[in-house]
Amino acid sequence: MTFCTEVREECNQLWEASFAHPFVKGIADGTLPLDVFKFYVMQDAYYLTHFAKVQAIGAVKALDLETTKSFAHHSEQTCAAELALHKSFMELLGVTEEDWKAFEPSPTSYAYVSHMYRSAEGDLADVLAAILPCYWLYYEIGERLKGADPDHPIYQKWIGTYGSEWFGELVKEQMNRMNDLAEGLSDERIKELKTHFRRSSYYEWNFWEQAWTMEFWTIQTKERV
Repeated sequence: MTFCTEVREECNQLWEASFAHPFVKGIADGTLPLDVFKFYVMQDAYYLTHFAKVQAIGAVKALDLETTKSFAHHSEQTCAAELALHKSFMELLGVTEEDWKAFEPSPTSYAYVSHMYRSAEGDLADVLAAILPCYWLYYEIGERLKGADPDHPIYQKWIGTYGSEWFGELVKEQMNRMNDLAEGLSDERIKELKTHFRRSSYYEWNFWEQAWTMEFWTIQTKERV
């Protein structure tokens, strides 16, 4: 069994929670409030800025020029394609300069980005294990929502992007590379890589949740009975 097959099975409960999250379901049926999606887009733009930098770190850590070229291409694609998509969303959502001046990453966004940088202190396998869930989970969501008709141009465009053939090719390329990097590694090393992957999968679910609740820096207490 390949690394990706194993880790996907082990993280299935986390992924199913993402598929079932009301944020994702709200995109599928078009009922997601636009202010929630606006919050998500701004947080995701912050996340993707750092995601592209972590991809660039992968290019630096690659041991051959072909892999360096590939990671540099992925970083460029994130900057060009993903951020262009967000720019169009921001125009449709009316995000202003004042909104950006007041912007602050949510606790979850900040923690997820910090996790990626911490993982990237290792080698290329560490980098890829931490960023792969973002690619792969979005692709699976895009595939699942292909038949959805949210009757809203923003949500239709979001679904179309992540269910597209070009995005699927990027995902499959990175999955194959992850399997190659993991091949022949010790059990202890595989466990480390799976931990990166699982934590990123956890943060992916929390990313929907932080948008859904419009999370910000506050202390919430709960009384215990």
